[in-house]
Amino acid sequence: MGNVLAASVPPPPSPPPPTSGLLPNLEKPDSSETLNSSSRLSDGLKNPGTIEDLHKKCKDVFPANFEGAKLMFNKGLSNHFQISHTISMSSIAQSGYRFGATYVGTQQPVPSEAYPVLLGDIDPSGNLNANIIHQFGERLRGKLATQVQKSKFTAVQMTTDYRGDAYTVSLTLGNPDILNGSGVFVMHYLQSITPSVALGGELAYQRGPAVPGGQVAVLSAAGRYTNGDSTISGSLGLSGCHLCFHQKASQQLQVGVELEINCRIQESTGAIAYQIDLPKADLIFRGSVDTNWTVGAVLEKKLQPLPFTFALSGMINHSKPQFRLGCGLIIG
Repeated sequence: MGNVLAASVPPPPSPPPPTSGLLPNLEKPDSSETLNSSSRLSDGLKNPGTIEDLHKKCKDVFPANFEGAKLMFNKGLSNHFQISHTISMSSIAQSGYRFGATYVGTQQPVPSEAYPVLLGDIDPSGNLNANIIHQFGERLRGKLATQVQKSKFTAVQMTTDYRGDAYTVSLTLGNPDILNGSGVFVMHYLQSITPSVALGGELAYQRGPAVPGGQVAVLSAAGRYTNGDSTISGSLGLSGCHLCFHQKASQQLQVGVELEINCRIQESTGAIAYQIDLPKADLIFRGSVDTNWTVGAVLEKKLQPLPFTFALSGMINHSKPQFRLGCGLIIG
């Protein structure tokens, strides 16, 4: 879901909050669980969250592999303001130094969340990633994400989420250009049918001179089924389908399976991943393998009693003989 938006106008990557851990987390926090507690109906239905988070449980099990070396230092200046310093070295991603900052406001629509949230990072060349998230009451939330490269706005994305008692409506506008008449508009709708089933759809519309015919619209359907610790989610459209399965086998083990079929290029990919949590050892291990014979793994270890977290990443691609190794350390 969201393939049209992702393929045409990639949303600007969110900088990792200083408290998010060593590996860059480009996904926004899943706040559906906290909002569900205040969005219930008498018949037991609750808010299903957003379609953007439809596959989140499965995606979180997969390792976020990285290559090279990374050092991150976090410092909390107050209860609302934190800064971070990141030094990375990689032959694939951009290397160098980045300064990040995060501000969390005092408005609390729910006990576990505070708004507004302002976070961003910048490098010595002036390349900037910035995000603003604000909650307008208990139902309406707005997000603005921008990316500046070489003193030019390369990506802008504005999103509004309205959360009803048993449904969510999201509107997203990406890279709007009024003068050239181009941009991307995406509308999401997700409705709780029963306590276990949620159904919805996505309408994506793109307009611009680079688009064949000047404009294109794509409609797709989405759904999610939850049964205890198991979750099945999927999206289906003319361009293909995306299916995910997540199972929490125990307190220490989670498994995720993903199948993605692309009808345009006539290609399908399957992957399986698992996550092992060992709280007593302060250790998290994630591993995955897909049908392209790409094997990846990430190990995160907290070095108690010091405020250090060490991460080791490895990935092997057997179809294209490659081996990538990464290590990192977060302080604070």
